[in-house]
Amino acid sequence: MATGGRAWGGETGPELGPGGPAVDVAGRWRSAARPSAASTTRPRCFNIATVAEPREESRAFRILGLKEGRPGDDNLSGTSGMEVDDRVSALEQRLQLQEDELAVLKAALADALRRLRACEEQGAALRARGTPKGRAPPRLGTTASVCQLLKGLPTRTPLNGSGPPRRVGGYATSPSSPKKEATSGRSARRYLSPERLASVRREDPRSRTTSSSSNCSAKKEGKTKEVIFSMAEEGSVKMFLRGRPVPMLIPEELVPTYSLDTRSELPSHRFKLDWVYGYRGRDCRANLYLLPTGEIVYFVASVAVLYSVEEQRQRHYLGHNDDIKCLAVHPDMVTIATGQVAGTTKEGKPLPPHVRIWDSVSLSTLHVLGLGVFDRAVCCVGFSKSNGGNLLCAVDESNDHVLSVWDWAKETKVVDVKCSNEAVLVATFHPTDPTVLITCGKSHVYFWNLEGGSLSKRQGLFEKYEKPKYVLCVTFLEGGDVVTGDSGGNLYVWGKGGNRITQAVLGAHDGGVFGLCALRDGTLVSGGGRDRRVVLWGSDYSKLQEVEVPEDFGPVRTVAEGRGDTLYVGTTRNSILQGSVHTGFSLLVQGHMEELWGLATHPSRAQFVTCGQDKLVHLWSVESHQPLWSRTIEDPARSAGFHPSGSVLAIGTVTGRWLLLDTETHDLVAIHTDGNEQISVVSFSPDGAYLAVGSHDNLVYVYTVDQGGRKVSRLGKCSGHSSFITHLDWAQDSSCFVTNSGDYEILYWDSSTCKQITTAETVRNVEWATATCVLGFGVFGIWSEGADGTDINAVARSHDGKLLASADDFGKVHLFSYPCCQPRALSHKYGGHSSHVTNVAFLWDDSMALTTGGKDTSVLQWRVV
Repeated sequence: MATGGRAWGGETGPELGPGGPAVDVAGRWRSAARPSAASTTRPRCFNIATVAEPREESRAFRILGLKEGRPGDDNLSGTSGMEVDDRVSALEQRLQLQEDELAVLKAALADALRRLRACEEQGAALRARGTPKGRAPPRLGTTASVCQLLKGLPTRTPLNGSGPPRRVGGYATSPSSPKKEATSGRSARRYLSPERLASVRREDPRSRTTSSSSNCSAKKEGKTKEVIFSMAEEGSVKMFLRGRPVPMLIPEELVPTYSLDTRSELPSHRFKLDWVYGYRGRDCRANLYLLPTGEIVYFVASVAVLYSVEEQRQRHYLGHNDDIKCLAVHPDMVTIATGQVAGTTKEGKPLPPHVRIWDSVSLSTLHVLGLGVFDRAVCCVGFSKSNGGNLLCAVDESNDHVLSVWDWAKETKVVDVKCSNEAVLVATFHPTDPTVLITCGKSHVYFWNLEGGSLSKRQGLFEKYEKPKYVLCVTFLEGGDVVTGDSGGNLYVWGKGGNRITQAVLGAHDGGVFGLCALRDGTLVSGGGRDRRVVLWGSDYSKLQEVEVPEDFGPVRTVAEGRGDTLYVGTTRNSILQGSVHTGFSLLVQGHMEELWGLATHPSRAQFVTCGQDKLVHLWSVESHQPLWSRTIEDPARSAGFHPSGSVLAIGTVTGRWLLLDTETHDLVAIHTDGNEQISVVSFSPDGAYLAVGSHDNLVYVYTVDQGGRKVSRLGKCSGHSSFITHLDWAQDSSCFVTNSGDYEILYWDSSTCKQITTAETVRNVEWATATCVLGFGVFGIWSEGADGTDINAVARSHDGKLLASADDFGKVHLFSYPCCQPRALSHKYGGHSSHVTNVAFLWDDSMALTTGGKDTSVLQWRVV
């Protein structure tokens, strides 16, 4: 469930977290923690709904002959990221075709077996009644006889596609019964795609690998999709997802008047982006600046953030439609350029990489450059500085890493040239000579001369010095000298106008020099990778002062000068710090580092919790926009849920373990293990008496709860789903709960007995405390035409029961009216996330909603207006 097979990777090529891709039965790439052999769920024999066994990401890399990289490493991968993208894409496409064929074969086999069982039952019935005289009894042992009987059997698709109908539905599936599924011509309605829509290769709705630099070759492959809705005579609506029926019961009071033809209404409220949590420092550099307004500008996901630290206020530029990868500020300190990656729309149309020039005061777009020109992503941008800033340079992530120069005001390209076969990390104009540009990256630093509409280059000569693997950063001194920092920890000074080293500071840092900043007073600041040191150097390159950044924040990625002696430091662990080399640094912006899934809001306070693959749990204050506390746990986290008292927090992990944490002391209260698959949902009942733990092993484990959530005892487990648990909602009276699964089943359970409820009337009129299940009568309008069942990752209903928000695979957040029970319901749509949106939740008072990104690692806070 993601927007094309993207993998976060900057200069290091495709960087992968601890989770690797796996593929489900529909051929969608998924990212999850690597399962052990023992934890891998094997497909059940002849069960078409079973999800295919996960495959480790490292295996894909072994096929390619590559090595995995780690974020923040000083030694960056030598393999060309672009070449890797092409090869990975080819393997993805091949694998998808194979998995699709397997899905079809499994479905056909299951249907054949169902018919065969019916044949056997029919033959037994005939034998029991006796054979008329003169007629031979049917011989079910011959292939011809079996085939003949198969032809005569009805071809009705069973509920959820496996075996005779037996499930209950209700605000979910309707109960199994031998009733005829007659539909009236008036009430039956079919929504068909007007054309063959391209189908994105989907990733697992619970895990995936995406990329900030979208892979253009990861195109949606053409498939005929249709969403069909029909009214059944038993008072239910049936929806088909990927050809699988999902019956949903209509509440009794609505049955007489409900019609599929009723038009839905837009919600009376809207979302307005209020705050953005996070920063992209993991694989981007030189992306943090101070503006004259006192705001710092940076980016995360597809949002450029202007953050006033003094006023504790943010403004947001939302002109991009995919990941922002680079940023530059014009000499006028008002105009800003940002470059983005390529992507695809929901319909499969390409979103070309480009550069947007915008006004930081009005937040209006001034110019758009390079549509159809750049390839894959724009990784570097820079304004000229000495000629009024009328030129802009840019480098894309094509195989040739093309360097282009633009007259940005006229939106015309002046010149372009192949820059390097290797990764390019920096491209910038010389501050005093508008005809000189400098680029650097893997194994090179080039000095370019712009003359007569052409670019010529001179390679930097290291001569007696060891050539570094990477030249990581560049800055300019007041006299025009150039200073570079490299992966060997060295500072090299290149004389003005030359391409030779005039001075060297060897071993300035232990590990790479990731950031350089020339200060107004003529001194120089460098930021280290492995050693996490920020060092102040004198004009003679003697060390004046140094301070170490706390380990929790990670290596330094970039350094920006603030007012007075204030410095702003962006780190590879996606945090921004404020301070100085004299006083040290404090946290300004906290971010997650890896894929983010867990989200829960406090039941009575303006607080929320997030957790993800980075093994971090943050409890946030909506008012201060800072974590009240953070805790590192042993396993990557996947889900979260508060006890109704708010004093205890449950965290589910990818290993089958789940934790109880005290929200006041953030101490560990208890730790439990249920199976060895990921825990996709942890949910306390409204009365606080039960805890339900939904797992990828297809089971829901139910616990009784005492002492305000601090003591739990296993009551039992709910067995009946044929695929992994995805969502769960409790009844308002805590008497039962409903679950969704990966194969689009909706089942109901008695919380006191852990038994499945199979009587429709028992659950038809249940009042649900929440609405987080993506399948059900109250929410089915969220599914758009062409949906395949994995497009929507999460939904949340406001506490007043009037609004419903959804989070989808295309980076969008939708706001609907609730109940959302008309096909293709109208909604307000919002961007900001760049990868799949993994979760959504409303604050306890419905004043705000929160959404989490997948690989963009951001949390967006939306004000309800």
